[in-house]
Amino acid sequence: MTHENTPRFTPEITPTLEELQAQERRLVLKQFTHDDAWALGTLLVELARERQAPVAIDIHRAGQQLFHAALPGSAPDNDAWIARKRRVVERYGVSSYLVGSRFRAKGTTFEESSRLDPDTYAAHGGSFPINVEGVGVIGAVTVSGLPQLEDHRFVVEALEDFLSKG
Repeated sequence: MTHENTPRFTPEITPTLEELQAQERRLVLKQFTHDDAWALGTLLVELARERQAPVAIDIHRAGQQLFHAALPGSAPDNDAWIARKRRVVERYGVSSYLVGSRFRAKGTTFEESSRLDPDTYAAHGGSFPINVEGVGVIGAVTVSGLPQLEDHRFVVEALEDFLSKG
């Protein structure tokens, strides 16, 4: 018999490069307005509150911060991680987790091989490109506060939910 509060431990299955690339192709928006940033940001906040996730959430478009929230348990360090992960999306045009995974697939790490300052860039999961159909990547939605794969999955889940709502 399990209680609702009993944590379920399941092994984390690391997604393949193919699965991560499929997410990038699937999660393309028709548009992304200020109102869309608010809707996506509040969706992320609601999901985080339901899960009592100690995260900070950030949405940037074209160099402008359109949404930011820091939930209980998050810290100033989360904002620094957000900025570093977002810069990876801005530079590479794909999720920060995919960038890190590509380096790991080559038997190295982003920090060892990218030649970029790790105080400025972090290829850790949690930042995902805002990709608009016919336009390309215009920004990023970023979460920080959970282990990197969980940060990544959290953003992907919210984007899937946001897209399904049209």
